Amino acid sequence: MQKPIKAVIFDLDNTILDRTRMFSDFTHSFLGHYFNHLESTKPVYDRMMELDLDGYKDRNVLFAELIAELPWREKLTHADLADYYKREFIKHAILMDQATDVLSHIRKNYRSGLITNGRNAVQYGKLDQLGIRDAFEFILVSEEAGVKKPDVRIFQMAINKLQVPAEECIYVGDHPINDIEGASMAGMRTIWIRGKHSWKDDLKAKPLHTIDQLSELIELL
Repeated sequence: MQKPIKAVIFDLDNTILDRTRMFSDFTHSFLGHYFNHLESTKPVYDRMMELDLDGYKDRNVLFAELIAELPWREKLTHADLADYYKREFIKHAILMDQATDVLSHIRKNYRSGLITNGRNAVQYGKLDQLGIRDAFEFILVSEEAGVKKPDVRIFQMAINKLQVPAEECIYVGDHPINDIEGASMAGMRTIWIRGKHSWKDDLKAKPLHTIDQLSELIELL
């Protein structure tokens, strides 16, 4: 018989925060600022969305590709593009549908936390822009943790912070390897939010539940 769940731990990007829509909105703003000389910006928009790899590409690599490939009227330097991104990207942070209701439900009924890969300034900036930092008892960002998902150590750090046995924690995320396999290897139960990342049959772990929308958590938990 499985022990009852005492803690729910979330991924951030494309789990709580709609990272795909965030970058899309940022891209539209970026194109309006720098590419209003073009008759149509759709090809540039499509290329930027493709190059971004939904946030899984190193930012410096992305910036170099954008500078090299895009039809600039006046080409930016790497430093100027990095400054623009740092200043403007976080402004476009947006929650997944019904995320506020889900977080409120979890906070009332369970211990809660968040684990996210990324840089401190960007990830904490997103949380502050959304006003949800206080929704979690703890937040682990890979830059400050010194290790990133799917490394089991970052999940063990979360377990240690909560002082709750791993089998009484459930982890919610969208990435089959970084989230589901990583958390499972740490002994947690998992819920996979099916999105852009396809499931591979050779993965070592299987989620306890698979959902298509974050809002489905309220019925499951």
